[in-house]
Amino acid sequence: MLDAAIDRFCRAIDVLIAAALAVMVVLVFGNVVLRYAFNSGIAASEELSRWLFVWLCFMGAVAALKDGGHLGTDMLVARLPVAGKKLCLVLGHLLMLYVTWLFLDGSWQQARINMDVEAPVTGAPVAIFYATGVFFSLCAGVLLLLQLVRVLTGRVADDALVMVKESEEQAELESLQAELARAEAPSDDTRPPSAIGR
Repeated sequence: MLDAAIDRFCRAIDVLIAAALAVMVVLVFGNVVLRYAFNSGIAASEELSRWLFVWLCFMGAVAALKDGGHLGTDMLVARLPVAGKKLCLVLGHLLMLYVTWLFLDGSWQQARINMDVEAPVTGAPVAIFYATGVFFSLCAGVLLLLQLVRVLTGRVADDALVMVKESEEQAELESLQAELARAEAPSDDTRPPSAIGR
């Protein structure tokens, strides 16, 4: 039930990301057209686009955290035994929770400080900009805690202990390397080329 709620929340985030991207495209492209065609523009376009971009990035980071889509390397962890993988996973989550707490604390302080500061064009509180950090930290903290509880209670399969996902480019590269190795491997026929065909 909890997993279903998290999935629904992340799908809602995906919809918001798409909406923010669409609004950004309209604002930026519309401003370009207005400036070139009518020598005017939307005054708030740049400010709103910048804020939407920041919100888009942080919402995307939440969705990526849920799917394990962030960059990482498994060069060491993949070679460890199951107990070592679990230990690394727990330590990694504890470190990420600490950094998330630091990020939440700093973002919250900045949001409070800038609550009464108005943006130069729209006049909206600048705290909206810093609220992205609060939103991300709260969502990331909940996701990380849930993942940590799953690991500690043994509800994570052994093959899911390495949380870095292989990129499509890496999979393609390894496939090409395997094909190249097969092509360069000596064939069963070890006769010299001059002897073949006699």
